Amino acid sequence: MRNGEMLIFSGNSNRSLAEEICKELKVKLSDVTVGKFSEGEVSVKINEDSRGRDVFIIQPTSPPANDNLMELLILIDALRRASARRITAVMPYYGYARQDRKDQPRVPITAKLVANLITTARADRVLTIDLHAGQIQGFFDIPLDNLYAINTFVDYFEDKKIKDTVVVSPDVGGIKMARAYAKRLGADLAIVDKRRINDTDTEVMHILGEVEGKNAIIVDDIIATAGSLAEAVTALKKQGAKEVYAAITHPILSGPAIERIRKSDIKELVVTNTIMVDKKKQIPKIKVLSVAGLIGEAIMRIHKEESISSLFDEECRF
Repeated sequence: MRNGEMLIFSGNSNRSLAEEICKELKVKLSDVTVGKFSEGEVSVKINEDSRGRDVFIIQPTSPPANDNLMELLILIDALRRASARRITAVMPYYGYARQDRKDQPRVPITAKLVANLITTARADRVLTIDLHAGQIQGFFDIPLDNLYAINTFVDYFEDKKIKDTVVVSPDVGGIKMARAYAKRLGADLAIVDKRRINDTDTEVMHILGEVEGKNAIIVDDIIATAGSLAEAVTALKKQGAKEVYAAITHPILSGPAIERIRKSDIKELVVTNTIMVDKKKQIPKIKVLSVAGLIGEAIMRIHKEESISSLFDEECRF
């Protein structure tokens, strides 16, 4: 009987995180070949016996999102055909999540489409961190566990012993997350009232809350081009904030993001390794924290059929 045995596979999206998770769990990363055929199609071959095993695939669907999503789907299919007992898609970053509802005519709901694809590929469950929108959990007809990076960030900022802090939500939609951080840090709360100009640029209208003479910590789940962050930092500085930090889970850092961060007055941008940060993007202002321990603990609890609710308390549920 192999029902008690666990295998962990990784695609090409974030192999370094997969290796860290395996180190936490004291297991070896399972052998798989993930490449491409000459015309660009994804090629997968499982190189070890997975029949009857409890399988976990570490594969955030980060940029290049299309390639990484296809790798995940094909890995699931290959392992299903290899008779794995259970397949868990571990997606520290869930891509295509920003279109989670029809907010305009004739637009897709890509978060639901991706959920359908993963379910159709016959994954048994999904494990992710800081979903862009909580309702995405309801898009799945299989179990989904959404972990939170709040404890990782709170531990970091508590160690820095920053005084006179105010937690800042970059928009109205992030108030619940910001409130959770403010409660954990014993800090005040402020909100950036902004207007989106296009997909990459925003204009800050007002700062709601008292930030003068305080150290601000902006909290969010995704940073892409850093346009919103740069605008928020400038606005907070104009309102008299002392130092401005940011705690953002998923560092996409696309387009002009690095240049905007470099030129901004931000003291430090703290992110996690749910998405691999390339060496060319590792500037002094960016600090990367590891979530390998959090994911590793969740994987072990799932494998042992134990509850993972103890990994986060009610304050984290935003």
